[in-house]
Amino acid sequence: MSKGISGLGFLFGAVIGAGIGAVAGILMAPRSGEETRAMAADSVNDAWDKAVDAYEKGASQVSAKLNDVSPVVNAKTDELRAKVDLARERMDQLRSTLSDSVNQAAGAVQETLDSVAPEAAEKAAPAEKPATDVHVEAPTEA
Repeated sequence: MSKGISGLGFLFGAVIGAGIGAVAGILMAPRSGEETRAMAADSVNDAWDKAVDAYEKGASQVSAKLNDVSPVVNAKTDELRAKVDLARERMDQLRSTLSDSVNQAAGAVQETLDSVAPEAAEKAAPAEKPATDVHVEAPTEA
């Protein structure tokens, strides 16, 4: 990535340098104004052409890299989608298995409760004879 940034800096420097060179050439030229303007125009046109060529070259390189990378990215994306779909299917299976297990356990608990409930109710029923003649003695002091 730093290669691309330094290349862009070089291009920017080249354009600025061409502009400064053209201005310096105009100021120091021993030629007539018309000749100097023609040379300056040629110099600017040359710099512009070089900048356009550099841009087109860079654009074609980026396009080529994107074309190289695109199939790999698409393949990895498809691979990840397949893995996500597989994980979703597995989660659905686990959810179904867990739900079945919970339902079975709930049924077993209900069966046990139904079989134990009458016996527990019978043992918890109050005695038929009420307690009578209960005598509580006061504690004696020693």
